[in-house]
Amino acid sequence: MPSLGADMTEGTVTRWLVKPGDQVHRGDIVVEIETDKADMEVEIFETGTIEKILVSQGERVAVGTPLALVATGSPAAPAPAPVAVQPAAPPVARAPEPVAKAAPPVRATPTARVLARELGIELASIPGSGVGGAVTRSDVEHAVARAAPSPPLQPVPSPPPRRLLVSPRARRIAQERGIDLAAVKGTGPGGSITAADLDHLAVPPAPAAAPEPALEAAKRAQSRRPISGLMERSNREIPHYYLGLDVDMSRALGWLREENRRRSVTDRILYSALLLKATALAAHDVPEMNGYYTDGAFEPSTAINLGVAISLRQGGLVAPAIMDASNKPLGDLMRELADLVKRARAGRLRASEMASSTLTVTNLGELGAGFVYGVIYPPQVALVGFGKVIERPWAEAGMLGVRPVITATVAADHRVSDGHRGGIFLATVNRLLQEPEHL
Repeated sequence: MPSLGADMTEGTVTRWLVKPGDQVHRGDIVVEIETDKADMEVEIFETGTIEKILVSQGERVAVGTPLALVATGSPAAPAPAPVAVQPAAPPVARAPEPVAKAAPPVRATPTARVLARELGIELASIPGSGVGGAVTRSDVEHAVARAAPSPPLQPVPSPPPRRLLVSPRARRIAQERGIDLAAVKGTGPGGSITAADLDHLAVPPAPAAAPEPALEAAKRAQSRRPISGLMERSNREIPHYYLGLDVDMSRALGWLREENRRRSVTDRILYSALLLKATALAAHDVPEMNGYYTDGAFEPSTAINLGVAISLRQGGLVAPAIMDASNKPLGDLMRELADLVKRARAGRLRASEMASSTLTVTNLGELGAGFVYGVIYPPQVALVGFGKVIERPWAEAGMLGVRPVITATVAADHRVSDGHRGGIFLATVNRLLQEPEHL
């Protein structure tokens, strides 16, 4: 059971995507788990064969508990048995016997195999785009989209109903609301039903009294308990210091308007991507903001994996990572941010995204907050916050005008850096946002 954050102590296995005997490759999604905050997809970090499943579906175990046994490498071929040497007989010419060639096994990721099995699709008929030609989940989804059904020439009997594809969170929401999933049209991969598909459905009237508000409050308290425990630990153990700086966003927003005019509607960039890219690049110049404090020492990170704080619809907060954010173009950063928010709220995050953040960013501007002074996620050593873009009086070169201004803040660990380095970090963020064309 992986640790998907310092606040996680245990998790529940909700669905296995592999079985004993299956071949797996590094990066394949093999199991879905549920934590107190969200549902996660867990990748495997070895290539080999699943030997044994150790934790059954529905079982809750502590972080660090082995979930499955994986045999890595290929078994050694047995040594040939010794044979007695006989005089060689004269060679006899024989016609070669035809040998039937077995069809090579289809390489596919575990999630692709599960989806193909549920949809009744032959993997051999799908061209693979993965590593070494392996069929991926997206290959199966594209094959489903391309297969347009032809109208029947005569009435045919209705096929038996296939198994509904439902995310664990959507299934739980449906049970809580009393929603018939068979009547819901799924918009996820392969027609699967996600939590987002249930958001706009009316809840049928309950035959008895509606749940007491106290029960709903208890559920929200349960989802907030891990993060509150982590924040309590952070405030107790980390000597925080806080700095803030007002940033003139007129150049950044002006450049963004011109840039978006050249882009399609679906490819446009929000200013949040500018804030993330500026933060990631500033962490290069001030590496004391990026890394972990463990065992009494600071471990700087060469990769800048930005954790993005995302509020969940059912309550609670997660901060999955955008990997190597400083090296991504703005367009790619925007697409990854949108995808991360969508999957976080649908319960489809990956374990590596929850355990890899080296620096966290929170942006409360959409909620109307003018500024935010955050609490560091241990073992990280800093948290960057952005508030709402607000038009304010702004004096420059003796002239007074009105500018769009955002307040950037940093909460940093005094064991690793000081106010001087924190000030340089915020000044670098400001400088980068004044040159948005270079982001």
